Amino acid sequence: MIEGIFVEKVLTHPNIRPYPVEPQETSGYYAGSQSIYRYSLKDSDYPSLLVPEVLYDNAGGIINPGYYELALTDSREYLILMQSKEPVAVIPVIKIEEDATESARLNNKKVKKELKKEQKNRENTNKKRAKTGQTLDEPEIFMNADIEYNKEGRYFLIKYERGQIRAWGVFKG
Repeated sequence: MIEGIFVEKVLTHPNIRPYPVEPQETSGYYAGSQSIYRYSLKDSDYPSLLVPEVLYDNAGGIINPGYYELALTDSREYLILMQSKEPVAVIPVIKIEEDATESARLNNKKVKKELKKEQKNRENTNKKRAKTGQTLDEPEIFMNADIEYNKEGRYFLIKYERGQIRAWGVFKG
């Protein structure tokens, strides 16, 4: 009987919350596994990067936590961290890779025929979609951006991947 009264008082007390206010897990998804991280939004050509904590640089500047876009410059020497299309930081690239097997596959005659056929089907579908006012069907490009802290070197390693190009940049804070 005492247990029943105690539980009832705890559950009805206004300042005690027996259950957490927010869910501890978000429907079984882990951060970075949702499609927003793997494929960018429709109006963006850059991968999304989630900065989980405040980043400080040696000049006294800060980068607040939040969602950023990560772009690779045309010269492939720098990564640009952008928020709302405004550059926030320029990060030097230390390593860059391009997947040679993918470019070799795209030069194959059979693959070229298949890609042409796909392109033609996509154009026909887009004509029909334009008539009804739907969004156009565009091929998805794999994009990914990650950030991790290296305790030994005391720097942040930023990984950029878009299509067949991979780049790594270092931000020392």
